[in-house]
Amino acid sequence: MSLLQTGATLVVASHNPGKVREIEELLAPYSFATKGAAELGLAEPEENGATFIDNALIKSRSAAKLSGLPSLADDSGLCVEALNGAPGIYSARWAGPEKDFALAMHRVETELGANPERRAYFVCVLALSLPDGRDETFEGRVYGTLTFPPRGKQGFGYDPIFVPEGGHLTFGEMDPGSKHAISHRAKAFAKFSAALTRPSA
Repeated sequence: MSLLQTGATLVVASHNPGKVREIEELLAPYSFATKGAAELGLAEPEENGATFIDNALIKSRSAAKLSGLPSLADDSGLCVEALNGAPGIYSARWAGPEKDFALAMHRVETELGANPERRAYFVCVLALSLPDGRDETFEGRVYGTLTFPPRGKQGFGYDPIFVPEGGHLTFGEMDPGSKHAISHRAKAFAKFSAALTRPSA
């Protein structure tokens, strides 16, 4: 579908400041005028979907309906193989109502216990919803291993315990540009970018 015109106003449908900042950095090359959901005073919808795609669409559709503007939502999370994919879609909820990711990372470490299996991956689903009811989704993944204790103050969420394949720094230790080049969110954005430049049907 024909998506967005360069320079269009786009709502970033998230109330997470770190996520809004990262998405705005990734959107910078497209010259969109961005507005965060919190900045617009939009209510946070209940994320009761069964998948990352479901939850991303819940957020993007709600923001598009409330704002009357194209809205881009991200639903992402950490999937730990030894925990049967947990925390997965519950990644933010593991941080509790205060969004304390130090607590969430400690829970991951505690639940792994003595299990030496440390493979994990991040998933990001971007959902773009237009006020006319059209939607499109884009998924990216990055694989790696977990390390404890957490390292680094960059990024947000579970970044300080995740080392991407082929690297030695955690996402929390990497500068934003380096992370943006390889992250799950960057891979989803690459698909989003390709859709923006796709000829209209």
